[in-house]
Amino acid sequence: MAEKDDLVRLVQEMIRIQSPPGGEGRLAGLLKERMEGLGFDEVWTDPYNSAVGVVRGGPGPTILLDGHIDTVPVPEPEKWSHDPFGGEVAGGRLYGRGTSDMKGAVGAMIMAAADLIPDQGRLKGSLVISASGWEERYEGHALEKITEDLRPKGLYPDLVIIGEASELKLKIAQRGRAEIVFRTFGRPAHASTPHLGVNAVYKMVPVIEAVRALKPKVDPVLGPGIFELTDILSDPFPGASVVPSACRVTVDRRLLPGETEEAVLAPLQEILDRLAKEDPDFRGRVEINVETLTRPDGRVDEIKQFPVAWRMDKDHPAVRMGVRALKAAGLSGELSHYSFCTNGSFSAGKAGIPTLGFGPSKETLAHTIDEYVELQQLHLARAGYRSLMATYLELG
Repeated sequence: MAEKDDLVRLVQEMIRIQSPPGGEGRLAGLLKERMEGLGFDEVWTDPYNSAVGVVRGGPGPTILLDGHIDTVPVPEPEKWSHDPFGGEVAGGRLYGRGTSDMKGAVGAMIMAAADLIPDQGRLKGSLVISASGWEERYEGHALEKITEDLRPKGLYPDLVIIGEASELKLKIAQRGRAEIVFRTFGRPAHASTPHLGVNAVYKMVPVIEAVRALKPKVDPVLGPGIFELTDILSDPFPGASVVPSACRVTVDRRLLPGETEEAVLAPLQEILDRLAKEDPDFRGRVEINVETLTRPDGRVDEIKQFPVAWRMDKDHPAVRMGVRALKAAGLSGELSHYSFCTNGSFSAGKAGIPTLGFGPSKETLAHTIDEYVELQQLHLARAGYRSLMATYLELG
């Protein structure tokens, strides 16, 4: 019972600290204190509001368990039946923003690593827990910076476990995400004399129709590379009797393994080139959106919104190890894949580090009203993480 209580108390503490992207600093500080108190060998926070803890064993590989500590906001807290930042327990569930996505998993990782500290002298390698920031906006960016800090310490990861909700299954793939921006340009005029202008919104209509008609590739595991329009904005806005001179549309393109920026943009540029040939007034542009992240120290990172897809072969040694470890913890070891983007876009997709996903709760509870994690799943996740680390580092 004491083991269960310490995990629940830690996650409750986390839930009670609001941590939107860029506002994770206080929570990172709390986790640093908790890992230091639990006896981690090295603990630090970084300029991306991430908290990192290390347990060093003997010579051998490094396993890194990563979970993000930022959460989406709660725009209508009055619609919740439990305080979204209260960490309330009811009916075998722990309620609150981030319980499933994914403070519950982070707490379980930390406590699982602490469970192994008494035996760390027998570990054939080291383990790292990264409680990373900014994931809800920039998948993989903070994790990349963490691995850069680990390299000079001799702790660059050989295996990464992403703790996103998996219903305690072993996830071995995910689609990526490209944020694609189309722009069309016109000529302003008064709305009472539209013939004197060129309406940029009208010029965007055939672009949207052509994109909707595209047939994306299909991956046998992950499914189709979806195109979905997510916003449209005219300029000026509001128009106030002005024919819009520009229009911007954002399309969310779900990526498949191996897809590059060039390959994704090529058919879209072909659409614009065709429309320009057919219509002398058509002017358009397409690009991958670039956003800026301002760190607490004032430095600015430019981030291209193109976190890539990845897939592990089911016969990969890391996958076989993961199945074995989870079965040893009394779990199914069933293989599955994520339907959304994770920090694995960096570790597996960009860096090529073998990566697995494993975490408590359901994907469908993320970002929802009355988000919760089942206490049983939380405790089983702790056991699963403990077994993954111990099996990989040959403890026992």
